[in-house]
Amino acid sequence: MLDQLKNNWQKDMLSGFIVSLIALPLSLGIAGACGFPPIMGVLTAIVGGIIVSFFMGCELTIKGPAAGLIVIVYGAADEFSKSSGGDSVMGWKLALGVIVVAGAIQIILGLLKVAAVVEFFPLSAVHGMLAAIGIIIISKQIHFADGYDPSLIKGKEPLELLKMLPESLGHFTPQIALIGGVSLLILFGMPLIKNRIIKMIPPALVVLVVSVILGQFENLGGKEFASLKPLVNPGDLFNDFGVKVDFSGISGATTIIFIKYLILFVMIGSLESLLSSKAIDLLDPQHRKSNLNKDLTAVGIGNMVSGIFGGLPMISEIARSSANINNGGRTRWANFFHGAFLLIFVAVLVPFIKLVPVASLAAMLIFVGYRLAAPKEFIKTYKVGPEQLIVFVGTVIVTISTDLLIGIFSGIVIEWLIHFLYGVPFKDYFRPDLTVEKKDNELYKVTLKGSGLFSNFIFVHKRLVKIEKQKNIEFDVTDVRLLDHTFLEKLHHFASDYEQDGGKFTFTGMDHLSTLSTHPLGARLSAKSVKELL
Repeated sequence: MLDQLKNNWQKDMLSGFIVSLIALPLSLGIAGACGFPPIMGVLTAIVGGIIVSFFMGCELTIKGPAAGLIVIVYGAADEFSKSSGGDSVMGWKLALGVIVVAGAIQIILGLLKVAAVVEFFPLSAVHGMLAAIGIIIISKQIHFADGYDPSLIKGKEPLELLKMLPESLGHFTPQIALIGGVSLLILFGMPLIKNRIIKMIPPALVVLVVSVILGQFENLGGKEFASLKPLVNPGDLFNDFGVKVDFSGISGATTIIFIKYLILFVMIGSLESLLSSKAIDLLDPQHRKSNLNKDLTAVGIGNMVSGIFGGLPMISEIARSSANINNGGRTRWANFFHGAFLLIFVAVLVPFIKLVPVASLAAMLIFVGYRLAAPKEFIKTYKVGPEQLIVFVGTVIVTISTDLLIGIFSGIVIEWLIHFLYGVPFKDYFRPDLTVEKKDNELYKVTLKGSGLFSNFIFVHKRLVKIEKQKNIEFDVTDVRLLDHTFLEKLHHFASDYEQDGGKFTFTGMDHLSTLSTHPLGARLSAKSVKELL
């Protein structure tokens, strides 16, 4: 690591500084939306940068709190609060207990090298879950952005919050709605400006400065708006620093709540983090491959430290990681510098942070939610295949109507039902008929029979990674009934990685498979099966 620092410190420091400017307002907003003291979001990013950088298995990812976990974290704090007689502080501390235990489990999972479990989930269900999270975030934050009375939305479910939008928009507070509206205009408008210099300025930073100026100009701290709590009370990281976690939620009446959110934190947090790391690998100019098991352990370490002192769960955050690459980050030291600069900001900018209106933070989260659930996500999924849109939309609807755990599993069930309609026998769902034969010193023939599905790719992947590097792999699908989209995309990524390492990967027997869309990685069904369906 010291050689990396010596050779790249200038580029990594510059990128870390720029990313920290993006991370500061987002970390405050995410923590506030979770029901945590806003400063604890910055604490999470500081831990993710300064501590986790020494353990992570990905060179370019930025670790910190993520909007995708807001629904889970808020749900945990809220349910624990209700079980504690409405004590929000106790709800926060009990939620921290779940975060710490989840972090310990992530460490164990990483050491056991089970990060490949990320390969199990169908991609459209994962994207549907993220879109649902985006809609849920918007459904709540829009009420804060327009100054609607927060007491009227407290404890409401996503569908209830969505139904209240006409009422909220019709009874907004003009001064607060102005800040929310201007913030949204900046966030959506700045990316459309083509000027190179303007594109270098983080829109969230502009929102931070403009909203503070507007807030002071309109005197939103006055008595007239005191009941709406328009200004952030971030807390003081240094004065309030200490152990905050409470593990009493493990036993007694809250045990079921603890187990429920433990599963969600481990599953969704790990899944989102690992998927982000894999996505960043594709953007790495040096084509480095992450050690996902090591990275999962590093995230677990970060979650344990963050949770003990009052912070949120962290992941490898995709937007900040992409910004790191775009701004010239070269090594893990960019993540370290991002955490170090945030620590400096907390030390000197708390008086400024206290002036940040809630409406501007809500606008930032609405923008994040929109990116997760943008119409283009639905269109993109449809282009992959109509059946993938069914999985995507089904996951969105069930997630919004119930919760994340039921939502993601509903996506899995919908995908399996589609496979059933395509005539795939149950025996193929988890363990396909696969043979690996070494033809000579240079050629391996891999023959797949039955079907290649999202749920059996783990088995296929385990066999493929055992093949020697820098050889020729011939993947024969002559006797295949169905290759689903997730299987094809993940196999495509494996083939790309294998060829980058000096090998060659080719498909044979694809001619008898009919494509179900124009997408190059859309599902493919045998001509015989198509006739049977017709």
